[in-house]
Amino acid sequence: MITISLRPVGRYWGTISFASTLYLCPILDLLLAEIPAKLQAELRLGLQEALVNAAKHGNNLDPSKTVVVRFSLIDNQYWWVISDQGQGFTPSSANDDDEATDYLPPDEAESGRGLCLLHQIFDQVEWNRKGTELRLCKQMETRPRLSLRR
Repeated sequence: MITISLRPVGRYWGTISFASTLYLCPILDLLLAEIPAKLQAELRLGLQEALVNAAKHGNNLDPSKTVVVRFSLIDNQYWWVISDQGQGFTPSSANDDDEATDYLPPDEAESGRGLCLLHQIFDQVEWNRKGTELRLCKQMETRPRLSLRR
């Protein structure tokens, strides 16, 4: 089951919640409905990775647990806050000077490349202390305004 609130307007947040599943196409379509076409593919990949992590690693694909996504456009920034009902995890401590490749796991690791991907796609990637909520931000390009004065 998918639950959807009204689309965000101004500084309001829209919300989508769904049972933990990997069938994410309709969720991604809803989350990307207002995103410019040139960013759709990249953001779809990043959001899919984040949603898979929440459903699979957070909620262990337990259909009785939900993933909640809050989303908004605030001051030329698209925001997504993804929450799961899992036990949480401790993300590696990193600061803003780190390279995205610093998040790559060892070559022999079976998973973990998604965190690197998130840091390459989004401008801000932050978890809450418990590791059950992920905040993602994508800054929109702002075009310089032409002066009408001569």
